[in-house]
Amino acid sequence: MTPVVVIGAGIAGLACARRLTQAGVPTLVLDKGRGIGGRVATRRAEGMQFDHGAQYVTAREDGFAALLRDLAAQGAVAPWADGTGRSHSVGTPGMSALAKALGAGLDVRQNALVSRVLTVAGGWQLRVGDADLAAARVVITIPAPQVAGLLGADHPLVAPLAGVRLAPCLTLMAGIAGPAPFVTRKDPDDPLSWIAQDSSKPGRPSGAVTAWVAQAGEAFSVEHLEKDPTQIAALMLPLLCDRLGAAPEMVAHAAAHRWRYARVTQALGQNFLRSADGTLYLGGDWCIGPRVEAAWTSGTAIAEDVLARA
Repeated sequence: MTPVVVIGAGIAGLACARRLTQAGVPTLVLDKGRGIGGRVATRRAEGMQFDHGAQYVTAREDGFAALLRDLAAQGAVAPWADGTGRSHSVGTPGMSALAKALGAGLDVRQNALVSRVLTVAGGWQLRVGDADLAAARVVITIPAPQVAGLLGADHPLVAPLAGVRLAPCLTLMAGIAGPAPFVTRKDPDDPLSWIAQDSSKPGRPSGAVTAWVAQAGEAFSVEHLEKDPTQIAALMLPLLCDRLGAAPEMVAHAAAHRWRYARVTQALGQNFLRSADGTLYLGGDWCIGPRVEAAWTSGTAIAEDVLARA
């Protein structure tokens, strides 16, 4: 039986597993995807790369600030001036480097889809693909709306999630030749609420084509959420070209990604949820707010609670 199984290799899951592993607690991380980091992600295409999820990170609390300093010393994080006079931290050479640094040395199993989590005598039984896995403790760090699918709608930890809200976000990744009129542009009233010159971030590939990331606002994202990525790109690309003053023939690459659960709009209001017996935990950024730091704080708090009960 595995002492602790963490479901989800986003920042909350990695933070939890990292702290437990540092304390000597055998911990297995399961994730359905091919990569780790969740929305802290980087996609590569045609010699370019795009941070198509979280754009940067900032620290409000000392613990996360210390982590960023440590990752900077490793070369996984560097400062980025966004063109507005502000500086943020970004992963180098891509945002995914931050997640990879957090996950270094952890026991992570990718392409491992968990379809059910059941309580059994002495612990928990997880259905992973076509096999069963036994665990003494389970930490679930997936988006709140997906938890009921694992535990069942009648589980006592599901009801408190009813008020949690996460908004979708559609992202366009585009390679466009020509001058770059700005580094970032933020306008919550524009269908493209965020536009960033990804090529301006440290450690990114340089060339004649500039890599741009445009993220749609909530209303646009909700309206077009169920369209396929090709349709989404066709809708967003003319808007981006207009904002950049770029002609369509200047576009060298365009692709879209759909984040169904992207931004926390109504948080739980506490660091995590825990079962009465202390063997099941739920956590993620949705517990605290729409920041990468919130995910890290939630995952770390879970780990500290597990250690306190060991």
